[in-house]
Amino acid sequence: MSDYRAPVKDMRFVMDELAGFKELSQIAAYEEATPDLADAILDEAAKFAGEVLAPLNRVGDKEGCKLTASGVTTPNGWKEAYAQYREAGWNGITSPAEFGGQGLPDTLGIVVKEMLCSANMAFSLGPLLTTGAVEALLTCASDELKAIYLEKMVSGEWTGTMNLTEPQAGSDLALIRSRAEPQADGSYRVFGQKIFITYGDHDMTENIVHLVLARLPDAPAGVKGISMFLVPKFLVNADGSLGARNDAHCVSLEHKLGIHASPTCVMAYGDNGGAVGYLLGEANRGLEYMFIMMNEARLGVGLQGIAIGERAYQQALAFARERKQGRDALTGEALVTIDKHPDIRRMLMLMKSRVEACRALAYYTSGLLDRAHAATDADEKRRNLFLAEFMIPIVKGGGTEMGIDVTSLGIQIYGGMGFIEETGAAQHWRDSRITTIYEGTTGIQANDLLFRKLMRDQGATAKVVFGEIYATAKALGASGKPELQAIAQRLGIALKAWTEATEWLAGNAKTGLSGVLTAAVPYLHLAVTVCGGWFMGKAALAAAGYLDKGEGDQAFYRAKIATARFYADQLLPQAISYAETVKAGDAALAGIGDEVF
Repeated sequence: MSDYRAPVKDMRFVMDELAGFKELSQIAAYEEATPDLADAILDEAAKFAGEVLAPLNRVGDKEGCKLTASGVTTPNGWKEAYAQYREAGWNGITSPAEFGGQGLPDTLGIVVKEMLCSANMAFSLGPLLTTGAVEALLTCASDELKAIYLEKMVSGEWTGTMNLTEPQAGSDLALIRSRAEPQADGSYRVFGQKIFITYGDHDMTENIVHLVLARLPDAPAGVKGISMFLVPKFLVNADGSLGARNDAHCVSLEHKLGIHASPTCVMAYGDNGGAVGYLLGEANRGLEYMFIMMNEARLGVGLQGIAIGERAYQQALAFARERKQGRDALTGEALVTIDKHPDIRRMLMLMKSRVEACRALAYYTSGLLDRAHAATDADEKRRNLFLAEFMIPIVKGGGTEMGIDVTSLGIQIYGGMGFIEETGAAQHWRDSRITTIYEGTTGIQANDLLFRKLMRDQGATAKVVFGEIYATAKALGASGKPELQAIAQRLGIALKAWTEATEWLAGNAKTGLSGVLTAAVPYLHLAVTVCGGWFMGKAALAAAGYLDKGEGDQAFYRAKIATARFYADQLLPQAISYAETVKAGDAALAGIGDEVF
């Protein structure tokens, strides 16, 4: 398996030119996020990811986690790596200073997260869930609970989990049966079983803080009767020290296709009298609160697809530059490295361009969240938040589907050696395969985009996005540069296809629900494709500006334009096919009986 080297130059370009990091440091809330500080953080994060976490990726895949009488144990090196991660302060770089964090913008934090995930996806899942749990507690926990738990979680001394689904429920949380019984002292006793709990138990920290969905005795049926409870692995004494072991245990570990070093636990609550828990926020609003954590996690999982796609691209490129096979079809030279073959070059560029497009979408979305958080004007806050929420299913669905495609291409470039575990190429595909499933499948992301984001404001936010894409295409077309004008033409056609598909959905939402639901995932793919082209176009414009001024790394900027042109020619035309698929609705399914299947 090749080394991982964080693409810091590209990351910084996307931060500054596409996500607006330069402007964020001018906002009072982020005035400490100077360019020099960002450089220092990214350099250190790249070193930690490449030197500490990346070498453990293969170790974790081979060893996996084990369930012992004393709990779950992680692979060799995991505890030591986590101790270094925590002591360096990586866990709290975007958390509030009030609870020991550094209060830096998410636009910087997301870059660090990508590095950690590229280096070692299984390791990065624990911190990802902890930061999501921190966001949930900041929103709905009482001051007393915040005082007890947040500082320890921000520092990473304690980790956090999200406990949603159960064996009979799957993604339909209305079916959960876990219950919570009120106690005289104001606490609750929680009973039930939860499945697929990432880092539900491990040996890296002395305490784990579980956020658990359960029902109160008088709760209404369905999702309106779900509350959220904080259930620690160890109870906390009044002086902050750890007390008795709580009645919350991992009873088995799942044997998975990938991410072997990330413990996926079946958790049992209350087998011995009830797990002590504390109500978070108001009763029966648990799902609402959990979605705070879910949005954080969905953006993070979209980033996982991007991160593992980057790792697979780096490895495939390194192999293609070393592996000699065949004759150069253009020059006739014998026994050339395979990166000289046109089809290999096509696949490498597919990997590179799709990763870069999705990275830009993720960083841009983080920038929107930063602006929403810092805004003092209510309209500005709402606009940025709505745009960010519109983009999250696009980032999650698009980033994860891309990650699977790109890691699969990596195996293809390796040829037969890619199917052999020793090369490491297969691990990336295996690890990526879960990303389109957890935190909401691609179908769930598509429905979220349609029904919660597109239609909640009658398409107003979508029209803002369409307007931004149109402006980018217009600027590309007015540049006078043939490469940029070619991108403009493709982007304009793709935008037209997306607009027409959106109009079709809006026109059929009330009278043709089956057709709209059938079209949801193709519509998501359409949105991802066009938004990717939008940001590749913006990247090309920024790069052209630096080339005109003769500033910076000229080869890097020429590569940016070439990659954007490739995306425009090879990927944007797919928007037309996706739009046609959307408008076909469920016509091919109408009247089909079960016997067809």
